Amino acid sequence: MTPIESIMRTAPVIPVLVIEDAAHAVPIAHALVAGGLRVLEVTLRTAAALDVIRAMKGVEGAIVGAGTVTNPDELQAAIDAGAEFIVSPGLTDRLGAAAVAAGIPYLPGIANAGDIMRGLDLGLTQFKFFPAATSGGLAALKALAGPFHACKFCPTGGVTLASAPEWLAFDPVLCVGGSWVVPKGIPDEAAIEQAARAAAALQGG
Repeated sequence: MTPIESIMRTAPVIPVLVIEDAAHAVPIAHALVAGGLRVLEVTLRTAAALDVIRAMKGVEGAIVGAGTVTNPDELQAAIDAGAEFIVSPGLTDRLGAAAVAAGIPYLPGIANAGDIMRGLDLGLTQFKFFPAATSGGLAALKALAGPFHACKFCPTGGVTLASAPEWLAFDPVLCVGGSWVVPKGIPDEAAIEQAARAAAALQGG
């Protein structure tokens, strides 16, 4: 099992985090880990993101990665901040080659057959299907998974607590990415832990 596949199999949901204030990082991470979601994707969509990664790295049990990585410079910044895995919304040859050369677990975004083939050329077989809901949904992923039977996926983008079980019931799907677990704003730790427990209990159905 590759390192990124091991990370994907840790829990059924990877929370996709957009955190504006680094002071919220540790309380959010504690609540998510307590609720059973150990893999945390901190998106590089805010000025605080790299500080959030550094802070969350100190939370016992957390596996902290960087999302929304779009180029080699962001990749290096995330690695320098301590990111344990990298997620990108798409896949370019330049970013893919840099991630592979860095030796860090990498989950690139794909939306079509060409994207997957580009990833396979780099030796990658695990992908984020993004944006899942608007790229044809589960029917599109099933069509893509046919010719690429060795690949595994993490659908992200428009996935909800209600729709996640249908995605997870499809065997090539190892987990889903979800932003519903942690709403934007001042964190309510009890609510986040409760949402994490519900997400961690999800199964395909």
